[in-house]
Amino acid sequence: MRFYTALINKQPEVLVGFEQGGTAYRLPLLARLAPELAFSDMNALILGYDDKVKATLARLAANADTLQGAAVAVDEVQLLAPIVRPLQDVVCLGINYDAHAQEAGRFSDEAFGGERPYTIYFSKRVNRATATGEKVPAYAGLVDSLDYEAELGVVLGRDAKGVTKEEARDYVFGYTIINDISARNLQTRHKQWYLGKSLDGFTPMGPCIVTADEIGDEQSLDISSKVNGELRQSSNTRYMIQTVAGAIAELSQGMTLEAGTIIATGTPAGVGMGMTPPTFLKHGDKVVCEIEKIGRLENEID
Repeated sequence: MRFYTALINKQPEVLVGFEQGGTAYRLPLLARLAPELAFSDMNALILGYDDKVKATLARLAANADTLQGAAVAVDEVQLLAPIVRPLQDVVCLGINYDAHAQEAGRFSDEAFGGERPYTIYFSKRVNRATATGEKVPAYAGLVDSLDYEAELGVVLGRDAKGVTKEEARDYVFGYTIINDISARNLQTRHKQWYLGKSLDGFTPMGPCIVTADEIGDEQSLDISSKVNGELRQSSNTRYMIQTVAGAIAELSQGMTLEAGTIIATGTPAGVGMGMTPPTFLKHGDKVVCEIEKIGRLENEID
């Protein structure tokens, strides 16, 4: 299934799509038929997504007549980020594709070079996630090297503590697209990445969350980005250094990853700082991040 958050009648609502396509259904209206679907937002849905809810949604999906009054066209509503306000900072993996490690080291060996025997983890502050179609602030005067990073986002559906690699997939609610917008001058100046990754508007996410059962093998998804129609990144999640399951297992050995946790799994080569010469985003640029089976996340630089 595919879950969206949209602004309808000036209020955010959760929508469900039963297949990839242009139609979704308003959960507040479906909740009149099935009260167990009365979720206030996406975080509430994730926390309450149990077998009863799954069975109810499957039953409704098979009854086209019941769904008619709740149907909306996805391209005719204003989508918000699927999780507008994450419950915690986003957990991020850094330098998680070999080719990106090489280009990052060329840009700044001090900040990104050297041997990396262990996975790099950092966090990204997200007060409000940016939706597909919304603009990303350029912060002229503060940021002189604005960059894009297409990433597979993982959303956990259960609290995870002491999870093994073999168990990790059972804890995943679904997957989304994240553009890990980065201010390279702030990222390198402060010798750590939190500030340069965490300015308001720097976490475009969407257009939806696709449940794990629909994605299948998360380590075989094509991932790409384009800037003004020019292909910049083109890779596949099979080239991750640390896998999704490996990251969940490693992180959960010493911390509880609560349901609703978002993990951004790193970006492949082709970002602006890796170009010759480095080519950063500017006002009016249009960035499209795309991941197989999920869709497209599109944003313009303000």
